[in-house]
Amino acid sequence: MVYRTTRGAALNWRKGSRSGSANECVEVAASGRVVLIRDSRDLAAGMLALDPAGWRALVRAVRNGELDGR
Repeated sequence: MVYRTTRGAALNWRKGSRSGSANECVEVAASGRVVLIRDSRDLAAGMLALDPAGWRALVRAVRNGELDGR
């Protein structure tokens, strides 16, 4: 589900420590039992909302290199 709203403006967005001060990363925020994900370069694009199982599956795929696009 993608939310196209600015309701998340008050959320505590976090980005990877390796991104430094650059705004070229994916940010995440917890909102109840949902993890919201957004592109820091295009905040107007909306947010992806994942339930706990979806979040775990995404993290596992990233760690296993399944999303490297190679």
